[in-house]
Amino acid sequence: MNSMANVREAALDVIEKINKNQAYSNLLLNETIKKHQLSRKDTGLLTEIVYGTIQRKNTLDFYLDDFLTNRKRMQTWVISLLQLSLYQMVYLDRVPDRAIIHEAVEIAKKRGHKGISGMVNGVLRNTQRKGLKNPEAIEDVAERISIAKSHPLWLVQRWIDQLGVESTEAMCEENLLAPYVTARVNVTRSSVNQVIDDLLKEGVEAVPGSLSEDAIKVIHGKVLDTEVYKRGDLTIQDESSMLVARALGIEPGQKVLDACAAPGGKSTHIAERLNGSGHVNSLDLHAHKVKLIKKQAQRLSLRAIEAETLDSRNVGERFKAKSFDRILVDAPCTGFGVLRRKPDIKWAKKEEDIDRITVVQKAILEAQATLLKPGGKLVYSTCTIEGAENQEVVKQFLEEHPEFSFDQTLSNRLPEKVAEYCEGGQLQLLPHYFGTDGFYIACLVKK
Repeated sequence: MNSMANVREAALDVIEKINKNQAYSNLLLNETIKKHQLSRKDTGLLTEIVYGTIQRKNTLDFYLDDFLTNRKRMQTWVISLLQLSLYQMVYLDRVPDRAIIHEAVEIAKKRGHKGISGMVNGVLRNTQRKGLKNPEAIEDVAERISIAKSHPLWLVQRWIDQLGVESTEAMCEENLLAPYVTARVNVTRSSVNQVIDDLLKEGVEAVPGSLSEDAIKVIHGKVLDTEVYKRGDLTIQDESSMLVARALGIEPGQKVLDACAAPGGKSTHIAERLNGSGHVNSLDLHAHKVKLIKKQAQRLSLRAIEAETLDSRNVGERFKAKSFDRILVDAPCTGFGVLRRKPDIKWAKKEEDIDRITVVQKAILEAQATLLKPGGKLVYSTCTIEGAENQEVVKQFLEEHPEFSFDQTLSNRLPEKVAEYCEGGQLQLLPHYFGTDGFYIACLVKK
């Protein structure tokens, strides 16, 4: 089998597994790349087809609806094959349409029977011949954004209520773009300029980040394969997420609790900012994820981190009251801020998931209250843009804990361009502001 057919068949397998089992796209892709031993070029194409097809599912279905008579009776793999083929025809220009259609027909023959391959051929050729209708012509605003920018209608409606039409549309548009890889430079070992120079020697091109002073943005090449990464000079992390350790306002020698720490990006950043002093207790509910924190700390030569398995709702049983100068609750959330990186989230989540997760968020935040020393700071953060998980959770916590208030000095610790989005002790970044993940940070201080 030629490599192009191999890539498309692998893409079909991955998309089917994601749709059926709500499996994580990034993990499945990595497994598939290893299993098929794909070259770098084929890996790039596979990733683009899988993410692109999932990302634009609503738009592709809208296009296909004109050409399918009995969609409900079709097997799911046939729909997935049509979606990924049409995605390439509409959005990729490297491969001629005739080659895409030919490969789709071959896959259909192999997996199904002659009737299916004939139907696949007919549908794809009809899209060429008759053309595709324009989703921008849909009159209802929410429906138009949902179809043209490919997000679930219920989510678009919620965002319009919370953020208005303009922000919702801009954000949905941003979510369709391929994400950058960004990394945080371990400034205890190196500097941004030095790391950029060192990476270039290994064939990786990077530039300084646009938001965080210790960030780099990778333009070309694989950072994880470099000696620079292996020896602990940098950590893969989104720039918005790099603001969290800054928000804590860490001072030398402090005791810090990271209540939901895996995979360890923020814990290691805190330890780097402690610069060989102080102590970080990093907790996670899952033992296999705690291993990831330990592995990160080891690679970065950070000895201040003590990672352990613990449900952060039960921290009171493990630690004494008033034991920490700083506490970070980077709470589990719906993840609607990271749809560029994990497009499957938007199709897997339901509206009731928001209510379910806020119960957990409130319980975790509540459990930390007694552990903070008077005068200490507590940061609550999420990688979502959902008001119910962010502002509402913090508002309820403050109502029940008059000993806490917003830290009005938060903006002083953040980059200038971000500070303008700070309101009191809260920051909500939307993906289209700076091309980062959507992220929420609230800093509270205990009287």
